[in-house]
Formats: sequence, structure tokens, C-alpha cells
Amino acid sequence: MTVMYIHLGGEKIIRSSELVAIFDISIEKSSKISKQYVSYAQQHKHIEVIGEEEAKSIVVTKRKVYYSPISSATLKKRANIFVDHP
Repeated sequence: MTVMYIHLGGEKIIRSSELVAIFDISIEKSSKISKQYVSYAQQHKHIEVIGEEEAKSIVVTKRKVYYSPISSATLKKRANIFVDHP
């Protein structure tokens, strides 16, 4: 089995098998459920901000929530490479 990785920005790389979802940062303001989820993750120290640039996307994995400076569209393109080629 080949292990694939996705670069989230800065020096952060995750295994593609850990990926649950990729959202645009605007979802924080528009979705009550996402606000609750992020609040829960913050309380339990499951959030990591990547780099010092402004976050453009939220990446949810099996263990953590990442704030990435890379756009959700770019991250989704990177992730789709792994979906299309098992």
C-alpha cells in the first residue's frame, strides 16, 4: 500500500488517509455547527494554526483541526490527486 501525503502549508504535511474535510475559512462565520465544532476542538487543544499568514482554509483530520494559509481550492486539488489514483 502506498502512503500519500498532503502539504497543508508551512512545514505541515499530513497523511491523506487522515483527511476528513477541507473547508473555506468563511464557513466559520456562516455555519453554527462549524463554530461549535471549532470551539470544541479549541477547548480540547485539537487545533493547530499553520504559519503566521492569515488562514484561508480549515482542514479537519481524524485527530486535529488545522488552520491553513493555503486556499481550500488548492488543498482540494491536492487531495483529489489521491482520490482519483488509489
